[in-house]
Amino acid sequence: MQHAHLSNPVSHRPKDECGIFAIYGHPEAAKLTYFGLYALQHRGQESAGIVTSDGTRVRAHKGMGLVPEVFDEHVLGTLPGHMALGHVRYSTTGSSLLVNAQPFRVMYSGKSFAVAHNGNIVNAREIREELEGNGSIFQTTMDSELVLHLAARSFKSGLEQAVIDAMTRLEGAYSMVVMTEDSIVAAKDPNGFRPLALGRINSGWVIASETCAFDLVEAEFIRELDPGEILIIDEQGVRTVRPGTATQRSQCIFELIYFARPDSTVFGQNVYQFRKRQGQLMAREYPIEADLVMPFPDSGNYAAIGYAQAAGIPLEMGVIRNHYIGRTFIQPSQSMRDFGVKVKLNPVKEVLKDKRVIIIEDSIIRGTTARTRVKTLRKIGVKALHMLVSCPPHRFPCHYGIDFSTKGELIAASKSVEEIRDFVGLDSLGYLSMDYLHQATHIPATDLCFACFDGRYPVAVREGTSKHCFERE
Repeated sequence: MQHAHLSNPVSHRPKDECGIFAIYGHPEAAKLTYFGLYALQHRGQESAGIVTSDGTRVRAHKGMGLVPEVFDEHVLGTLPGHMALGHVRYSTTGSSLLVNAQPFRVMYSGKSFAVAHNGNIVNAREIREELEGNGSIFQTTMDSELVLHLAARSFKSGLEQAVIDAMTRLEGAYSMVVMTEDSIVAAKDPNGFRPLALGRINSGWVIASETCAFDLVEAEFIRELDPGEILIIDEQGVRTVRPGTATQRSQCIFELIYFARPDSTVFGQNVYQFRKRQGQLMAREYPIEADLVMPFPDSGNYAAIGYAQAAGIPLEMGVIRNHYIGRTFIQPSQSMRDFGVKVKLNPVKEVLKDKRVIIIEDSIIRGTTARTRVKTLRKIGVKALHMLVSCPPHRFPCHYGIDFSTKGELIAASKSVEEIRDFVGLDSLGYLSMDYLHQATHIPATDLCFACFDGRYPVAVREGTSKHCFERE
């Protein structure tokens, strides 16, 4: 039987680079890391990996697929130790290779090093060319390996100094964890683009991209790492190093809008409450007469709750999501148009027919899937369709770890709001304004990166940055 691989049938959605989970000082480190990665699965569905250490010997296992596809009880049983570092990587096409799965491991001067990384190094190409010119040989196309090559120059001065020296060369977005046989080092770029947090579990310590991972393993959330901070965990406990001068924070607003799980705390904000505030503010900015409010699940769920409550309009789940989509589908026939979209969401005709509907979305990136969904709703007899997006239009590519890396992928880069409305097939379309988005965050606007909306890049972007490392199609 012939199959088509459609690991992400709604491929218009933005993708983050990855999620990180690390633990120190727990006898079941591998198993807890498995659960931690499970909680972070939304940050990457292409590959998963875990490296463990018992203090003297390092073991590893990684593979392509979702966390429960890569690991089982038997595999976890081959990963003993009280320390572990885990990683889930985002789904893409060109770089779907096991060699690029993380954590990435090397041996140097008889010592084992593993690194897991989330973000995008904007000067990676020039650093890589420099290192290759000096004789370095790279095994992968990953930023993570670049970090290890840089750090290797200073390993003789100790891991702490090696990470400091590497950070002085790196520009862009990175939250990363380096693990040796006996220690864990977590580091965040000086702008703090990507989240990374510290937790406590019994007498041990945990590092994770999001706090929802702490909840699953019953760890206590201690705090988020500061921008530019290096955190060292070893038998002496936890200590912090803050090398260099402070940089203006540039925390990624899209982590709050889209990527982070709603039960996480990111940049000091509860994500669920932030998204509800977005919806409440949209109700103030766009008062529309309608019979019901609905999200396209799951992306618009929480902003839709906020809008419906603030506007006094009933909230309905007018479209039902199929949660049981595997990584492989039987190839549909040519006559089954837009199969990849329809298999995931299906409208409830009895709820929507002859109704004036407000659809809440968190973003419109390319517009093609929204257009297909709207066409389906028209077909079942919806009277009026209004769409509200809980952020401003995405007009500029991201160079700090989100995969809309060229302007050509962004419908708002070439079309006005009215043109997007007509393309999608809506009666009206509105985007949350920058002023209201600022209000929703409860964070000083100067501490956030809005580059995908306003084109103001806090770290200078090199030519070819978006494809320097990840072979995206």
